[in-house]
Amino acid sequence: MSILLDKSTRVIVQGITGREGQYHTHNMIAAGTTVVGGVTPGKGGQEVEGVPVFDTVAQAKARTDANATCIFVPPAGAADAIEEAAYAGIELIVCITEGIPVVDMTRAILAVREKGATLIGPNCPGLCTPGHGKIGIIPYGMFTPGPVGFISRSGTLTYEVVSLLTNEGLGQSTCIGIGGDPIIGSTFADYLKRFDEDPQTEVVVMCGEIGGSDEEDAAEYIRTQMKKPVVAFISGRTAPPGKRMGHAGAIVSGNTGTAQGKVEALQAAGVPVADTIFDVPALVKQVL
Repeated sequence: MSILLDKSTRVIVQGITGREGQYHTHNMIAAGTTVVGGVTPGKGGQEVEGVPVFDTVAQAKARTDANATCIFVPPAGAADAIEEAAYAGIELIVCITEGIPVVDMTRAILAVREKGATLIGPNCPGLCTPGHGKIGIIPYGMFTPGPVGFISRSGTLTYEVVSLLTNEGLGQSTCIGIGGDPIIGSTFADYLKRFDEDPQTEVVVMCGEIGGSDEEDAAEYIRTQMKKPVVAFISGRTAPPGKRMGHAGAIVSGNTGTAQGKVEALQAAGVPVADTIFDVPALVKQVL
């Protein structure tokens, strides 16, 4: 089993005719993902990597029965692309684009919620289910099937920690990069619930970072509802207050969003928190 992505997932790519869209479509197909079409307004009738291109998401869904999309659209149009996918009835929306204006995302989030879609991102690497495929830009070769569910705000941390897990023989069920922007579509708690219900997943690794309260909210969910064990790592412990560190959402304002506050909340919920990423595999083996 897995969450969100398996062999039955039918993916379209919005922005498929652009350089990034073409490149990552090729890699998704090579990973085994079922890519059934693409969307670029005005380019309908073309083909990319052997899949048909449509002018609208509604056309693509009607012709291909797609239920997921991956968005490679520049920031000025990415929120519109998210809305278009939601209103067309796409169930899983993965938006890779970084730098979408916050005011645009507030509008797009309302459309996603209205239609009951799941949005991963924006400003994320996507997701991967080893043995089934990937949606996004995640480097597929380092993943291997296994019992570890993985969630991270950072794409780079995803690659680094998963590589450590794989090298220690700890395969993954599904890995998700939720995105580092101030406004994203889904939270850690959303995916903790899904992993808790997934028969393949035996333990979840959660990599958070400074900024916001998502990790504290996840700690409360773990404390009150989570049945499976969770191992955590929080990056940004040495970040100076008030300075953005990497992600637009990674900024500490006053006493909110500090690394220490997140660590304490997770430890209070009984979650082992790794001091460095290199400690994560050992903690996973302990809880397994």
